[in-house]
Amino acid sequence: MSMRINGFDYRRVPGVNGVCLNVAVGGSGPPIALLHGFPQTHLMWRHVATDLAVDHTVICPDLRGYGASDKPADDYAKRTMAADIVAVARELGHSAFALAGHDRGALVGFRAGLDHPDVITHLMCLDVLPTLDMWDVLHGTTAAVGFHLYLMAQPPGLAETMIAASADTFFGHFLSQWANDDRAIPADVRAAYLDACREAVPSIVADYRASATTDVAHDREDLAAGNRLAMPVSVIQQDWGAALGFDAAALWGAWSRDLRHRTTSAGHFMAEESPAEVTAAIRELLTAGTE
Repeated sequence: MSMRINGFDYRRVPGVNGVCLNVAVGGSGPPIALLHGFPQTHLMWRHVATDLAVDHTVICPDLRGYGASDKPADDYAKRTMAADIVAVARELGHSAFALAGHDRGALVGFRAGLDHPDVITHLMCLDVLPTLDMWDVLHGTTAAVGFHLYLMAQPPGLAETMIAASADTFFGHFLSQWANDDRAIPADVRAAYLDACREAVPSIVADYRASATTDVAHDREDLAAGNRLAMPVSVIQQDWGAALGFDAAALWGAWSRDLRHRTTSAGHFMAEESPAEVTAAIRELLTAGTE
């Protein structure tokens, strides 16, 4: 993908197991990593990142399997993807950092917070539920909203073939249906997202398949062990709880010792639709624990 965040430097940085990530880095000051969601790349943070870079070192990687990062055939457990981000930050000279993630990136951030509590100082998750809770709340006809989750959870072969046969239609569906404001993702950015996804169908499917297998097992282990997110946590999401009949704040509260939960009128792509709101919330979170 040729589009870049203005003023940021780009480099390839090693994660784990020989995988290198495409990483945009800008600004100076306390470090924060911003992790993108589906079906996007690091470019989704372009507004928030430039604002935060005024007084922070901002690290925006393409997750493994996405964008211009390496796309191994397997190992898309969020545990591995979280270890990638910790390794990237360490390579850039940061032993601890704040993290904000959207969608898939939020699930990576959630796992990073559980696995690396001494590294992640603050955690923000945009428009997701923890994996176990996500599967539990989808039932009956309401589960239709998550059809892609079930499709990509199937054994290797089926989803990859179906999606690759009409990749632009598949990924474009989400870019259109999940946005409240069509202007938030202009035509050139949309084209860049579609180009990136078209080239990454197997790895994107592998990422989602892991959320129905390995990630579930890891979360169950943490739940049974009583592990919780120890750092200050902020969650912003659409009011899916009211729509689908669950208490999102309570679900998140079971995983976090220090939670700030709010809903937004923005659509799923809130960092692009309402960047000022998201940036303000990040800055508010970063003051937690410093009073």
